[in-house]
Parts: sequence; C-alpha cells; structure tokens
Amino acid sequence: MTKEKGNVGDLVTTGVCVLAMTALMLVYMDIVSLIGQKTEVSQIARKYILRMETVGMLTDEDREELCAELAGAGVTDLQLEGTTFVQAGYGEPIILLLQGNLKEVYAFTEKRVSTAKH
Repeated sequence: MTKEKGNVGDLVTTGVCVLAMTALMLVYMDIVSLIGQKTEVSQIARKYILRMETVGMLTDEDREELCAELAGAGVTDLQLEGTTFVQAGYGEPIILLLQGNLKEVYAFTEKRVSTAKH
C-alpha cells in the first residue's frame, strides 16, 4: 500500500459544509423557540378570553395577571388597546387584543373575539 496525496480543497469544502449546517441548525433552533413562545401567548390569550366571557370584560385583577403571565412568557412592550374594559351585556361582543414583542424584536398581534355569556 502506498500513501495517497490528499487535497486541501476537500478538507476546506468539508469544513465549509459543516459550518453551514451548524449555522442552519442555530437558526432553526431560534425559530422553533419563537414559535413556542407564540404558542404560549396564544394559550394565555385563550385562557383570558374565556374568563372575559363569564365576566363580560377584562377586569383590573385579570389585567394584572395577564400582564404578569405574558411577561413571564417573554413578551415586552405589551399594549392592550382595543380590549374590552367596559362591562358588555349578554351576547355583546368582547375583544382581547394583545400587541407586543417577542424576544424584544419580533412584533406580534393576538386578537380573540367572543361574546359575553354572563
């Protein structure tokens, strides 16, 4: 057996491919975590729109709890403009409108609409 001469180009190509795959995996992991955060925000919004159905509005206590839960989920710059804060009558529409940022960069809007059932 004789020793074959190697080619530096093969090693460089392999290194570039490994580097590219690592970068793709890091981007993928970031996107997956962002989707997880958005799913958590959606579940929190669902929880509070169901509470609002039974009361007819977003109460001050629920508003504080909602803000705390969303902050725990990583939401920043939260805005609730457009949300029903005034008592709605039976069968009238109620709205929960959440706007903010995830990871302090990605803006989101979560809108839930239902009817008061109190």
